[in-house]
Amino acid sequence: MLNMRLVTKLLKFGPIILLYYFSISESDSNFKDYFEVFSFNLQLIIIYFWVLKSPSLIGNGHIFSAGLINDVVLGFPLGLSSLTYLIISLIASYVQKMSVHTTLASDWFTFLFALLFTNIIFGTLIANFSILNLDIVALSYNIFFTLMVFPLFWFLFSFYYSMIREGKNV
Repeated sequence: MLNMRLVTKLLKFGPIILLYYFSISESDSNFKDYFEVFSFNLQLIIIYFWVLKSPSLIGNGHIFSAGLINDVVLGFPLGLSSLTYLIISLIASYVQKMSVHTTLASDWFTFLFALLFTNIIFGTLIANFSILNLDIVALSYNIFFTLMVFPLFWFLFSFYYSMIREGKNV
């Protein structure tokens, strides 16, 4: 009984651990030569899904900290990723408050607008307040592939979420 409760509590930290892991490990991969155009932003999917389904599991403090870590790892101006992560969180929170029942189709549709809005702000801030060059084509591919892999992670995270919810009853 005690062992099951410990496992359930550890499972609750899964989304936060994933968010921090992908914020730290987002660097050039060895497959860049083969899959140059295939890139997606898993952090945005994690933030959007978990704020939408269970905002108590992943808080804005963790989202902000993961963004700061991501900025340091990638060499972006400090706070840029945090701002975009918090905007995604704000949009997901708004959608969660206004929705009675969410489905994959509704989440995917609203994620499209959240993703476009977030990347427009990200691109504008990079172009205006940084000396970094913004590759619009690479950013477009990233938006496209992030949107295309969203349903896969939606199903995986929904399964994981159902495991966490079942563990509450134990």
